Amino acid sequence: MALTGRLGLLALLGALVVGLLFPSGAGVLGVVVVLIVLVVVDLVFAGSVRALRFSRSGTTSVRLGEPAEVTLTVTNPGRRAVRGLLRDAWPPSAGADDRHRISVPSGERRVVTTVMLPTRRGDRLAFRVTVRATGPLGLAARQGSHEVPWAVRVLPPFHSRKHLPSRLARLQQLDGRSAVMIRGQGTEFDSLREYVAGDDVRSIDWRATARAADVMVRTWRPERDRHVVLVLDTGRVSAGRVGDAPRLDAAMDAALLLAALASRAGDRVDLLAYDRRVRAAVPGSSATTLLPSLVNAMAPLEPSLMETDSRGLVAEVLQRTRRRALVVLLTGLDAAPLEEGLFPVLSSLTSRHQVIVASVADPRVAEMARGRGDAESVYDAAAAERTLAERASVTARLGRRGVDVVDAVPEDLPPALADRYLALKAAGRL
Repeated sequence: MALTGRLGLLALLGALVVGLLFPSGAGVLGVVVVLIVLVVVDLVFAGSVRALRFSRSGTTSVRLGEPAEVTLTVTNPGRRAVRGLLRDAWPPSAGADDRHRISVPSGERRVVTTVMLPTRRGDRLAFRVTVRATGPLGLAARQGSHEVPWAVRVLPPFHSRKHLPSRLARLQQLDGRSAVMIRGQGTEFDSLREYVAGDDVRSIDWRATARAADVMVRTWRPERDRHVVLVLDTGRVSAGRVGDAPRLDAAMDAALLLAALASRAGDRVDLLAYDRRVRAAVPGSSATTLLPSLVNAMAPLEPSLMETDSRGLVAEVLQRTRRRALVVLLTGLDAAPLEEGLFPVLSSLTSRHQVIVASVADPRVAEMARGRGDAESVYDAAAAERTLAERASVTARLGRRGVDVVDAVPEDLPPALADRYLALKAAGRL
């Protein structure tokens, strides 16, 4: 039983009136008895909370930053109406507007809609539904809770989608589907055409030229049906925050853009998330189902606060990828973890696959490196310069081992990685 503020107000007024009319203590006791009787009557005529029945419908998945709606149908099979407050409780990260006033007459049902704006990826689970039904006098209320399960999966937002049209246009140029002066480079023969100024003389087909009246050149197109493996490092380095989000979120955004581009190019795309064990795996899907499969697999991923087992990661990639592929490892460029983890096993990966290491850079480091205002800023700048030098050194070492490195701030990493993929495709290196 929950007494409302109205009860306290009535008790105070009653005590004052009785105290003035009946100075003896018997009058006060009489008021208390009357109030207790009123409270009991109010509870008796309040609707039954325990008898309520609930069902849910509505959104089951939503992109981070977009609103979602979950409807709750409340059925009252009891003999009395239920009027009062309902709280549809969700975790704070669901951003739910969860408090509602309800009035459900006997034998009827009402629909309550909870609007939420999630602030984190992953599965947001409904906690419980609590109803406080007040009596007709408003002096007291019945309260009870019910478990009504529901889950809303919050998917990665895919902000880099805006870069996809421009990269697809470049892909069409490489593939020869747009009118351009010079056809895209590649290793698969496409067709013959007449020589025009600016063509590479190495593309001249002398046999075809001998049979024709003009000089003929071969045109090429990028290889199709290649294999791209996206590897998300979900270990400790992915937990570092850049701006308002962990590095893992920026890596996911870059992976989604590359996956969308590669699938449109006719390549097979796989996903592997790993730290000390496989956290998620998506084998190659069709172009229509690839992105939904990827975002669903990425949604519940969280950084693990432990060092990644690089040997196990490489072994897992080699086991899953038998033929030559483009392996895109989205990880950090911190010198110590790479020195002890990836570098000793890197050769076994590069000997069989083309490898790209993509890393999220912190723009705050470059900003600190420019600081010169006071002694503290100078010390910060020295530390930032050392960090930048270490990343440059790691990049150079990876380059000497045949690894392409893409190091960019979160908003620039997705298009930079997509451009590197297109460059490799144009050069016939996939």
